[in-house]
Amino acid sequence: MTGQVDFDSHSSVVTQAALALMNDVSPGHRRGRPFSAPEDLPEAVAQAIASVNPKWNELPDAAEAAKLVGWAVRLHAAITALDAGDVDGACVEVNRVMREAGALPTLSRHDGEPWHLHFHAVDAPWAESWASSMATGLAIVLGNASVERLGICNAPACDRAYLDVSRNGTRRFCCTACQNRVKAAAFRARQSG
Repeated sequence: MTGQVDFDSHSSVVTQAALALMNDVSPGHRRGRPFSAPEDLPEAVAQAIASVNPKWNELPDAAEAAKLVGWAVRLHAAITALDAGDVDGACVEVNRVMREAGALPTLSRHDGEPWHLHFHAVDAPWAESWASSMATGLAIVLGNASVERLGICNAPACDRAYLDVSRNGTRRFCCTACQNRVKAAAFRARQSG
């Protein structure tokens, strides 16, 4: 990871988990096509979290998954507001999610790991623990000089979120597929022009 931005290991993981969850469950557009929330929310939630935290292997129940998806949709709306230049609106919504989910910084040691910071009470319910962690991770980015690295994909018909952790800070797409779609369209436009 030399040269990449890393806010700290735990906040980076929960921020990446928030983005993965938002991108995998928030309705809207993805890679040029309409996108609906998956029917099997517990599986989609588990896969999104596991994509950034390989140690994760729990499957939430349907009610907890639906609750977390609701918060993920709200966090996605905050990033959309940020991308549109409404930093205040984004921060207000992230603060609301942190407050409603009961965000509470707590040093914790479990599973043979050293002490590390969690963003929820030790006894927080499952969805609240993830929502407060994800919102706090995003709050760290929003309150950081690197806030311009957080945004919505620049590809047409895609509203998935990204966080640029590269050295040069030039990422503007949610994935390589969207970046390639834009480059291919620009190439075709040049060839026909």
